[in-house]
Amino acid sequence: MKRFKLLSLFAAASMVLVACGGAAPTAAPAAPAPTEVPKAAAPTEAPKPTEAPVVPTEAPKPTEAPKATEVMTATEAMTGTAAMTSGSPGKEYDDALAGKLKGTKVTIFGPFGGQDEVKFNNTIKDFAEKTGIQISYEGSKEFEAAINIKVEGGSPPDIADFPQPGLMARIAKSGKIVDANKMVNPDWLKANYNQSLNDSLMVDGKDGKIQGGVWERINGKSLVWYPKKAWEAAEYKIPQTWDELLALSDQIVKDGDAPWCIGIESGAATGWAATDWMEDIMLRTTSLENYDKWTTGALKFTDPEVKNAAKVMEKIWFNDKYVYGASKAIVSTNFGDAPKPMFDKNGPKCWMHRQGNFITSFFPADVKPGVDYDFFYLPPIDPQYGKPFLFAGDLMSAFNDRPEVRAVMQFFSKGEHLKGWMAAGGAIAPHKDADPAWYGSDVERKVDGFVKGATSLRFDGSDLMPGQVGAGTFWKAMADWVSGTADLDKAMEEAQAGWANVK
Repeated sequence: MKRFKLLSLFAAASMVLVACGGAAPTAAPAAPAPTEVPKAAAPTEAPKPTEAPVVPTEAPKPTEAPKATEVMTATEAMTGTAAMTSGSPGKEYDDALAGKLKGTKVTIFGPFGGQDEVKFNNTIKDFAEKTGIQISYEGSKEFEAAINIKVEGGSPPDIADFPQPGLMARIAKSGKIVDANKMVNPDWLKANYNQSLNDSLMVDGKDGKIQGGVWERINGKSLVWYPKKAWEAAEYKIPQTWDELLALSDQIVKDGDAPWCIGIESGAATGWAATDWMEDIMLRTTSLENYDKWTTGALKFTDPEVKNAAKVMEKIWFNDKYVYGASKAIVSTNFGDAPKPMFDKNGPKCWMHRQGNFITSFFPADVKPGVDYDFFYLPPIDPQYGKPFLFAGDLMSAFNDRPEVRAVMQFFSKGEHLKGWMAAGGAIAPHKDADPAWYGSDVERKVDGFVKGATSLRFDGSDLMPGQVGAGTFWKAMADWVSGTADLDKAMEEAQAGWANVK
């Protein structure tokens, strides 16, 4: 959703020459954030570097694509879903390719506009031509308001592309969204996605838990960027643990520079970049159950687990020797400008910048991936929580259950549908059967490796929270804490206060 928030916020950002920032209104609904650029007007997709590719040196090797089984027994046992043939996500998909659904129509509604809309339409064009299903897409920059109007008015699309699962979850409670396990073979979903991706879409329906959709594309956030050429000249090593990360930070200080480039100014969305750090640290210091409770309000900001994450964060953020310009500069430095000192013509002024893969669009135009910059996975903190990965992205949810709608949902569950977008740039495939060779950029291929090597994945936390909290009190509280306007206890109370306004 941060990407969606960004779409709205980038418009405002262009007026103030920032991308997201200031104290967000406490009751404002979450705007799209980049996938993430700030939740303000950020690129609708992660930009694709066009220069020299990066050689993925640290990315974990992707896991094998799932082997097809002859018959998916879970599907046979499931009421209303046909058995799946070998290599297929469902009978309806096979029927569609056999021409049995020719002449039917499927409508899709989503937030894509501009180049994203072009890329998305290209992903469905070939399937529509092969099957004869007429697939029509309608996009809106005011997606959140528009989809609510369509649903409440009784005229929802067949399928909606949600830029965040939080909004989908709130609609699912009304019973309007069809369980994805009835649309797509559940065994296929288990085989073709990291299970934590499926788990992240388990929400309350009208009559119990349902899987609210399938992931279509994602973007990576747990990344640390660095100036590759200078880094190698300094003989710095990629840290594999949090202790190694801090030791490296100390070494860079001894060498006379600031290790970290950090900035969170973003106009009306100031603070979103700080929430990303908190989310990444929460995944590394507490259980997935606690992370999920936190995003739904069951675990309070004032609880020890959340405060502990903030205390881990402040060891970097509040160390004046660690931060370029010292801690006081964080709130006044625009998130897009923050990494630029890494590329100073006289040598790096700071050496590491934690941000999603969209950030390369803010790098100087003449720097090249794999030559002038590279990135590594933000190291784990507590070994018991493995190697989690924070992401944002788009999911497809169905409102109507017809054979042709099932066929299109099954199509979205296959990596092949995203092949063209992967080549064009701006999409990481969450599907295990997607071939890394399809990426047009080695930067995105490397991000894909981190995603596939993760022990768990979770969606951006502030985007899962209601807008009054995630894009409201949470953003503002982080900005107040970092600026010194509020101490940690007061800031966490301020963030928690937003839940009182959630109906």
